[in-house]
Amino acid sequence: MSVIGVVAEYNPFHFGHEHHLIQTVRSLGEDCPVVCVMSGDFIQRGQAAVYSKFARAEAAISCGVDLVLELPLPWTLSSAEGFARGAVGLLGATGVVTHLSFGSECGETEPLEQLAELLLDPLFVNDIKAELNNNEGISFAAARQRAAAKRVGELSCQLETPNNILAVEYIKQLYDQNLHIKPVTVQRFGSGHDQTGNFGPRSASEIRRAIASGGDITGSVPEGALAVYQREEKLGRGPVLDENLELAVLSRLRMLDDAAFAVLPDAGEGLNFRLARAAREETTVDAVVAAAKSKRYALSRIRRMTMCAALGIKAEDAQGIPPYARVLAATQRGCALLREMSTKSAVPVITKPASVKELDDRARHIFSVCSAAHDLFSLGYTAQAERRGGADWRISPKIAIK
Repeated sequence: MSVIGVVAEYNPFHFGHEHHLIQTVRSLGEDCPVVCVMSGDFIQRGQAAVYSKFARAEAAISCGVDLVLELPLPWTLSSAEGFARGAVGLLGATGVVTHLSFGSECGETEPLEQLAELLLDPLFVNDIKAELNNNEGISFAAARQRAAAKRVGELSCQLETPNNILAVEYIKQLYDQNLHIKPVTVQRFGSGHDQTGNFGPRSASEIRRAIASGGDITGSVPEGALAVYQREEKLGRGPVLDENLELAVLSRLRMLDDAAFAVLPDAGEGLNFRLARAAREETTVDAVVAAAKSKRYALSRIRRMTMCAALGIKAEDAQGIPPYARVLAATQRGCALLREMSTKSAVPVITKPASVKELDDRARHIFSVCSAAHDLFSLGYTAQAERRGGADWRISPKIAIK
């Protein structure tokens, strides 16, 4: 039996995500279970998710996913390469996943596989360095694009779109980690990333903007997911907006000394000094990020670094792959997979948070970082009673009984 692995943020789950799952299952077999590695309470851009990881996982299993595992925060708040290494590595560590399915703009795996092989070429690193040295102020992404164009011509254009970029990173990790998992892709359609469109499903960013403004998202997300989000809002557990957490984040940043900024991911080339100064002077998180920005580095990198500082994440935390697989939600078919994973998984599988205390020091540290992040995230809830700390240690996986 084939087992489908996917990597997602589901922030929130929408019809484009549903289309991806339907098309993947249709191509590989209706009996194929789906395992998703999903970002937790904060997403790869260095921002809060609109609903908690527990709610988003529950929405996912109501819409076609069978098992949701959390991608721990240090890998979530990494570059595309670090994000992919952690997520794909965790899927591989389960011992049950046979296929990795992802969306892409190109809709076919062959060109993405060619680019992955190029990026893994040790000599290609020198090509990128040459572009950085010869073009003052150029970003890493632009330098890589130019270097790739000199090697593979028009094929390099596939590195210009966000889903293709992540897809290439996923395939790179399959190769680099020597995982016997076959990549498959579904062509993305509808509104582009961070764009407003007039056809196809609305993008996650469009839906988030509607949520933030109090708009009605009925018709933009599947009914199962909508029911979860509406319940969360009724209970005062969302939506969580960045502005709701701003003072909490700023206060964390201002309490840090220079040493804390020096050990952050991507802290080289003086970025740690720029960020430390901005954190002590600016009055909003956006202003902190803007003040620390330089020509070479994208805002998303600075924002991730800023959130890592606020959440206590060090560069060393995201080495390798996650040291455990924490279950957030499962269907009955997902529970059957968990029984299989109990003998095949290369990392401990956590279904009861209390079992974390039996793991090694690194696993306990990573779980504690995620737990502290959830405590901060919950301060964005509108219901005061729901802001109680320590929830990560109390909440068990959501099991769907069908």
